[in-house]
Amino acid sequence: MKTPYPALPDGKIAYIRQVDPASLPDEIRAQLPGDAAVWGVHAEDGEMLALARDRKVAFLLARQNDLAPVSAH
Repeated sequence: MKTPYPALPDGKIAYIRQVDPASLPDEIRAQLPGDAAVWGVHAEDGEMLALARDRKVAFLLARQNDLAPVSAH
């Protein structure tokens, strides 16, 4: 379900959610320490745009790229 945000043009929302490290490629998992939390910045269509080890950093990454971050569960 796509929630309308009339004040934002299409393509300007970034969804921030925690990512299961097991779902990541081996080369990325190899760089993660132990049981580290990983947060993803996702486009409206679900494409993963970036990864961060901290939720606040994920929101910051979205804002720095002119996206409006929203939390997704």
